[in-house]
Amino acid sequence: MAKKVEALIKLQVAAGMANPSPPVGPALGQHGVNIMEFCKAFNARTESIEKGAPVPVVISVYGDRSFTFDMKTPPAAYLLKKAAGIKSGSGRPNTEKVGTVTRAQLEEIVETKRPDLTAADMDAAVRTIAGSARAMGLNVED
Repeated sequence: MAKKVEALIKLQVAAGMANPSPPVGPALGQHGVNIMEFCKAFNARTESIEKGAPVPVVISVYGDRSFTFDMKTPPAAYLLKKAAGIKSGSGRPNTEKVGTVTRAQLEEIVETKRPDLTAADMDAAVRTIAGSARAMGLNVED
């Protein structure tokens, strides 16, 4: 019989930098999960990702206090800021532009995020990411 999931924990943890301090420690500790075991497993699985990149992770905690976790791709906002070379988005995105991204950069971001996107094709996915870019105050060039 399959183990029963007791809790789902959603966190955003920096790749290769999981440690028992907040937010990881308290979130896992209240469900009785071995925090160091998670940190070691997470850091091992994120070795191929740029160190420090935020990685959304969904942790399934079972009745016997064991766990499994699924990693998502880094958020579009993080990838867009990296592509545009900016620290943060605009406070007033429609009036104050803070950077520019090209269609080629958007396509590269779509390839990275492909597993998490629900878009039917490449063009729809690019339009989705372009919308996020505009909402951050970035100009989108073709």
